[in-house]
Order: sequence, then C-alpha cells, then structure tokens
Amino acid sequence: MYRNTTQSEWLERARNVLPGGGLGNFDPEVFIREGKGANVWDEDGNKYVDYIIGSGPMLLGHGHPEVMEAVFEQLPKGQTFFAGNVLAVRLAEEIVDAVPCGETLRYVSTGGEADMYAIRAARAFTGRDKIVKFEGGYHGMSAEAQMSLAPVKMVNFPKAVPDSAGIPQSVADEMLIAPFNDFEYIRSLLSEYGDDIAGIIVEPLQRTIPPLPGFLRLLREECDKYGIVLVFDEIVTGFRLAYGGAQELYGVTPDLCTLGKIIGGGFPLAAITGKRDIMAHFDKAEVGAQRWLMQLGTLSGNPVASAAGLKTLEILRREGQFERLGKIGERLMACASNALDAHDIPHSVTGEPSLFDIVFSKGGIRNYRDVICSNTSRLATFNSELRKHGILKSPGKTYACLALTEEDILQTESAYRSAAETVAALH
Repeated sequence: MYRNTTQSEWLERARNVLPGGGLGNFDPEVFIREGKGANVWDEDGNKYVDYIIGSGPMLLGHGHPEVMEAVFEQLPKGQTFFAGNVLAVRLAEEIVDAVPCGETLRYVSTGGEADMYAIRAARAFTGRDKIVKFEGGYHGMSAEAQMSLAPVKMVNFPKAVPDSAGIPQSVADEMLIAPFNDFEYIRSLLSEYGDDIAGIIVEPLQRTIPPLPGFLRLLREECDKYGIVLVFDEIVTGFRLAYGGAQELYGVTPDLCTLGKIIGGGFPLAAITGKRDIMAHFDKAEVGAQRWLMQLGTLSGNPVASAAGLKTLEILRREGQFERLGKIGERLMACASNALDAHDIPHSVTGEPSLFDIVFSKGGIRNYRDVICSNTSRLATFNSELRKHGILKSPGKTYACLALTEEDILQTESAYRSAAETVAALH
C-alpha cells in the first residue's frame, strides 16, 4: 500500500546527501510541499500562515494567478538564452524609473552577488580599497559580507570579525565595522579613514531595526564630503517598504542600490542599479580595460524571472496596494504588542509594517548589540508556540504579504495571544 513519506523520513534521507540535512536556510526539519496565497503546507499535511514567504520575495503570495500566467506564457518560448531579451530590458526600464538612484542597471541571479558587485563597483570607481559595513548588517555570502554579520564575541569597533571559516585576514584588514544608528561614531570613523574608504554599504532598515531620524541623511552627507560611494542594500526593502523602496520611504538617495527578491516575482533574479558614471565600470568600451568591472552570469536577466518580475511590479503599481499592506502590518504589530502587554512582558516591536519582529527587551533597539542583549530565550519560546498554532516565521523576521486574508490574520492574532500566555507562564 502506498504511503506518503513523512518529514522525519525526508530529513533522514536529506542527511545522507545534504550537510546538516538542510539547504542552509531555514529549519531543516521543515519540508514545504506547496504554497498558495499566504498559506503553505508541509509534507505531513500541516497548514501554516506563511510569514516567511520565501524570505521575502512572495509579496503577492504564492502562486498569484496573474504572475503564473505571465510565466506560463514565456515558458514555451524558452527558459534562458545567455543573450539579451526584451523582457529583461522592459523590467530594467521599470526598475530604474521606480528607484530614485537608478540610472542604469546590471542583472545577477542572487542578492549576495548584487552586494558583492556593488562593493567591487565602489572600489573600481574610487580606486580605494576599504569598505564600511555596520555590525549585524546582512549583505550576502561574499568574504566582505561575512564580516561582523552575527559576531558572538564583541570587539572594539572598527575591527572586523569573520563569521565564516575560509576568509583570509587580508579581507578583514580592508573592512571597517561601525555600530548602526551611531551618529558620532561614523563621523569619527570617517574623519580618520575617509580618504581610504571606497564605499559604505548599509541596509537602510537593518534587518528589522529602523534608522534613527537623520542617520541615513548623515551617511549621505559624509559620503559626499569624502567622495565615498553610498550603497543601500535594498534586496529586502526594495519594492516592499514603498514602490521606490527604502530610499523613497526615508527620503535619502544612495549612489548605488542592490535589489532582489520581489523584482524576480519568486524566481532567481537580482540587480545593481545606480548612478551612470559608477555603473559605467561594467562597460569595458566606456571605461577601458584597466577600470573595467567584469561581470557575467549564466542566468542573469533570465526571461522567465523577468516576466514574473514585470507582472509583480505591475500589480504593485495598482492603486491602494501599499496602503493595504501597511494596514495589514500595522494590525499585526499592534496585536503582537497588545498580547505581550496583557502579561506585562517587556518587549519592542521593531521594523516597518511590512517587515517587523519582536525583541524581548525593555529599552529601544538601536543596533545589533541591543538585539543580542535581549531575552532570546523568550523569543525562541514565542516563535515555537506560534508554529504550534499554525504560524510559520523565521527566527527574527515577520514578512507581511498582500495575500493575507481576514481568516489568516485572525488565526495569527489568536496565535499571538496563546504564545504570549506561554511566555508568561514559562519565564
């Protein structure tokens, strides 16, 4: 008799062929069978309200019919060509029109690649080597990005701490680490190293920590003062916080930005966009062989991903989409906070309505060290209880999406109340 393979059996099989039994992303014990709208089902048939949504790209939800129609229209024409295609050009036109810093664009397949090339472009443009990043900021898997992403050992700034084996000390020597939202420190750092710094790369919303009023503006002013390239990593925030991304929402325009997730409509696609004179380094004919930034990729500008991205952006341009997303997120944030307040549990709900999370701490959250000094055991309990009540989220983020229904939200609110009760009882 046929029997479905359980998740525990799949995990056993996965451990034979995958290090750690997983893909390096989420909990390896969870195997998602399918998704529809704002819901997913695992291989054991459990249904969840999905607040991971592929780590952000599924802003319209899983299997949006219009996006699927666009994909199905392209598939019979070919999956990829390693050559120019009209869909990639049309999507690039839409992106540079939407994003304040966008003038020209270059495609890659992943956000990590985009961040790596943005760092390299800053170096090519300035002729300098040093890069500033903020402790706790995530910029992919390059050697530079794996500096002080999630350090356990706290060291004095601006020393960089590698988060991975296999990174040469020479990489750390060219990285300067600063605390996010610290006005005086960044001024001091740039006064000492400004003439050696090629670029500052920053998540304008660092994970779920908003910038303090004026902080991004300060970065813009200081970069202008020292001739530094300002890079906004908008892999997550692009077309999520606003149609023009965090730079539209916060009113600060970088020199370059990186985009991913939403622009591919759930398919592998990312991009670097920004000022024409910096982006010119991708064009050998314009800058010459010595200043040329080589970049190519088998799937860059893939037509299937471009078709999905184009339709996704078309839908997001429709009236009221971001207003509705904001209202959904505000309701979820308020409910989470109310549930914890009912039990006098100290906490902060950090982020923006479309991307937020809970930090179990009394004070305001300004940077990475504030987060790691919070009560992480309470957060683990809270997240575990949410999953028991059919809510799937990552350990440190809650992604809202436009596919959430009233039923989904009511289930989430009930789960918040139950999780808060458990935290109060156990801690």
